[in-house]
Amino acid sequence: MKSQRVPAKSRGSVEAVAGELSGSLLETAIASARDALLSQQAEEGFWCWPLEADCTIPSEYILMMHFMDEVDRSLELRLATYIRRRQMEEGGWSLYNGGHFDISGSVKAYYALKLVGDDVNAEHMARARALILSHGGAARANVFTRIALAQFGQVPWYAIPFMPVELMLVPRWFPITLNKVSYWSRTVMVPLLALCSLKVKARNPSGIGISELFVVPPYEERRYFPIRSFTNWVLFRFERLGFKLERFIPARIRARALKKAEAWIVERLNGTGGLGAIFPAMVNAYELLAALGYAPEHNYRRTALVAIQKLLLIGEEEAYCQPCVSPIWDTGLACLALQAADREGTRPAVFRALSWMRERQLLDQPGDWRDSKPDLAGGGWPFQFENSHYPDLDDTSVVAWAMEDFGHEAFTYAIERAAEWVAGMQSANGGFGSFDADNTHYYLNEIPFADHGALLDPPSSDVTARCVTLLARARNDDRYRGVMARAIDYLRTEQEDDGAWFGRWGTNYIYGTWSVLVGLKAAGLAPDDPCIRGAVAWLARIQRPDGGWGETNDSYHDPALAGQAIRSTAFQTAWAILALLAAGECDSTIVARGIEFLLRCQDTDGLWTDDEFTAPGFPRVFYLKYHGYAKYFPLWALASYRNCRAR
Repeated sequence: MKSQRVPAKSRGSVEAVAGELSGSLLETAIASARDALLSQQAEEGFWCWPLEADCTIPSEYILMMHFMDEVDRSLELRLATYIRRRQMEEGGWSLYNGGHFDISGSVKAYYALKLVGDDVNAEHMARARALILSHGGAARANVFTRIALAQFGQVPWYAIPFMPVELMLVPRWFPITLNKVSYWSRTVMVPLLALCSLKVKARNPSGIGISELFVVPPYEERRYFPIRSFTNWVLFRFERLGFKLERFIPARIRARALKKAEAWIVERLNGTGGLGAIFPAMVNAYELLAALGYAPEHNYRRTALVAIQKLLLIGEEEAYCQPCVSPIWDTGLACLALQAADREGTRPAVFRALSWMRERQLLDQPGDWRDSKPDLAGGGWPFQFENSHYPDLDDTSVVAWAMEDFGHEAFTYAIERAAEWVAGMQSANGGFGSFDADNTHYYLNEIPFADHGALLDPPSSDVTARCVTLLARARNDDRYRGVMARAIDYLRTEQEDDGAWFGRWGTNYIYGTWSVLVGLKAAGLAPDDPCIRGAVAWLARIQRPDGGWGETNDSYHDPALAGQAIRSTAFQTAWAILALLAAGECDSTIVARGIEFLLRCQDTDGLWTDDEFTAPGFPRVFYLKYHGYAKYFPLWALASYRNCRAR
């Protein structure tokens, strides 16, 4: 049950709402949310809520168990229950709640359920199969799905792009090298290159296949590679030539490349944090270690499995696997919300949280980012508990921002190191990417392997704005004026014609616009700046009749859907309110209506609940549900509104 915290009589007019919001109603809501958030802090000091993806991840977990012949029957039954529950009415699976049918995820989900033992003639399997076949069958699945099918002997290896492990040996000037792709691509690709070059086969003890999902028999199918552009066609011709010539690669060269891939992976195994601290890379590494002969009891293989198992969330009847975990991100944002809510009352809890994060700052550790910035001192934080090779500029900016806002000398050094690292990671165009500088070799998204279009980590408005927010607040900020000026110029060029900004890591334009307006305020831009006024006008236009805001992931496919959704969500409403407050709209009736929405949908436990998957891992390809977003963002918005009106 939702508590109706705004009395019915106050909903009749904005003026009445504004009057109510200035009194005890707002304070009660803030105090309730604050206490609930504090109660969920871990004993060590951090916050970490579940991170949920679509059914691809639990399906891949089942496939992994059958690949390795390490089947946990109890676990796979729970995973299968989760997968069945998430099936769309029309038969397939989508990438997010309310999303459209996705053939790649549906093929994996169907195969996983069949491996578990679901009867192919069962109604839910028949519906899924009919829908998959109506969309061209499993041959139309994406590259990553086809790789899994090749390993299980369901498609020939010529259905897979030629990506030889010899890429580990190519010089830096070569068109395709590891340093030219994103961190997540690197960690997924290296073990995958080795697995595909070795043509490693799944053990698949039950011998189950999915030939019924193909319109044309898979070994007769020739159209595995749809052409996306002229550049893609040219690269496809070179790729097919490479596939034909693979048998001529000298054995000693292949052995050398495999050794280099193995050494690269072992260096980055990251203990029980796992390779890259992301599920796909961790699974690929685990399977490769077995293929290379590491015994199950070997420390590398044992800890790699533990890392994967730590991502599981297992209930009485259901289970799912997280793609990764988000403790640094959740903790930094929770601290900012709590400090806005009650600076003195939450001080002990926030100090404990910030101290926990301070101990995890990556100062002198090796990292792939040093490839392009060898002389830059470290100072970042990762997204996860452990991921020392891959600090994240977004997380780093949020954590150091929270430390600066706390105002204690215990964090001065950490803030300074963070700011220096962030400033040094600026890309040539003035923007900031998430993990690397100048990761902008866009032609790589045209290679056949990259049909997901997410091979790179270029600068984005949301990350750039977060970096500006930190640098504007850092001490001795005179050193960063030039960096900030270039970043602000970049943000101006990235603004859409309608006034919004694209959101790379949150859906979508509402998230991007919130990020940028907060950054511009921190940098000292006046509220009457034309770019700020344009953003305010856009947010006003897209406010929904219920006073909230919402945006569908479909806006990544069609920008005309920017700011549009079937329903408002608490956290997207909070983003819009925080954006408007940063733009000087404290007394706006638009903001008051948004605050009323948050009060009206607050749960009886003091927090909020949203079922939306509105944060992309990769736009158009992979989406996430941050279970913490509906907990700290609405509190942050309510508290910021109260603080603004009290000034």
